[in-house]
Amino acid sequence: MSPHRPSDQARTAPPTARFARHGWVAAFGTALAALLVMTAVAALGLWAAGAADLPDGAFPRVVAATVVTAVGGTVELSGDAGGLAGADTGMTLLPLSVTLAGALVVGAGFLRPLRHRAVAGAGELAGWAARIAVLWLLGLLALALAARQTFAVSLGDDTLNSLGELFGINPEVGFAADVPLTLVVGLVWLAGVLLLALLVARGAPLPGGLLRLQESVRPAAYAMVVLLLAWVVLGIVVTLVVAATRGHVAETFAVALLGLPNVVWPAFTIGMGGTWNGRVEGPFGLPMPHVLDEVLRGEDTAAVNLRSLAEQDGRVWWLVAVNAVLLLAAGFVAAARSPAGTRLWVHAARMAAALPLTVLMICLVCRISAHYGLTVLGISEVGGLSGELVLNPDVWPMLGLAVLWGLVAGFLGALPARRLRRRGEVPPS
Repeated sequence: MSPHRPSDQARTAPPTARFARHGWVAAFGTALAALLVMTAVAALGLWAAGAADLPDGAFPRVVAATVVTAVGGTVELSGDAGGLAGADTGMTLLPLSVTLAGALVVGAGFLRPLRHRAVAGAGELAGWAARIAVLWLLGLLALALAARQTFAVSLGDDTLNSLGELFGINPEVGFAADVPLTLVVGLVWLAGVLLLALLVARGAPLPGGLLRLQESVRPAAYAMVVLLLAWVVLGIVVTLVVAATRGHVAETFAVALLGLPNVVWPAFTIGMGGTWNGRVEGPFGLPMPHVLDEVLRGEDTAAVNLRSLAEQDGRVWWLVAVNAVLLLAAGFVAAARSPAGTRLWVHAARMAAALPLTVLMICLVCRISAHYGLTVLGISEVGGLSGELVLNPDVWPMLGLAVLWGLVAGFLGALPARRLRRRGEVPPS
């Protein structure tokens, strides 16, 4: 028998160990950690926004509803005000701070057992993802079933309250998760996060047939994720400064914990020259930056861009400079992770393709449509019980600007990267 036989057998053990490391226990830990982190972020944000004072012990159910909407699930709002009154409510809004927290945890948990490997079979990856998906859906099901509540609404005026009592009007509003749709959309969300994690992480193994993406897609995809996270980090810094210097600490942290990407990612597109259109009417309770609130209340449909925001605060023009620096840095990162010898025009073309896709994603997830209203005896907007918030992107001009910014940033960012020595590259003798 060869003296090296035990060593050879030892070498055959790691594959089995690797499969064991991403079994059901690891999948349970990944799904549970993601849901717990999302719940914690949502709870802290809602507490800062004052939701802990909701009646009937509704706070945990509102937290559950927030997590459900964070993964794209549907929470249907309802209103019942009796035969002589009407109620109308609706909301489309993703709390992207909660979404981002969950995506980062899920991605890290998915990739951790796979690190330090160059190739993995499609069946192995699919099996590992399926384990996470099963346990993820069970947790999401529990949250969706818990996300339902009904509230009684005061008419806010003595006369109207008296009329309500006289005619038996007892207005109520409530919410309930659409469980089947939430599970379907939540599964799609999970699949998207896992796929993005594979595309972005350099150390993540790919099936043999997809190895070509290692050089053509991963560098630009990684750069876009770094760019988005850089804007979030910048938003955190601004949040801390605002909280320390201007007060309103609870409201400021409510914005950060619930919807920081909802603010900084549109700001990124505005810094490129893009425009969002929207309006705010009534005493709407969603937290938002003061300068944005001022612009949206200015007219029926307001254009939110560099010019309109600068009329409220001239420091908004700094968005252009910050944008230029971060996009050049993204171009450099993408080029630095690409193979040596890649031509400058290829770097520029890849950035010109990746940046519009990133902007399109921002346009899809950051749009807001929310309204509520109560009519009693034909009197609309009684007692301040009506409000509306709408914010939608002007998509096509924004995508065109993203192509131009991508071309310039990809080309200029790649120039200094040409002098870098890539990992594994042999220096010239």
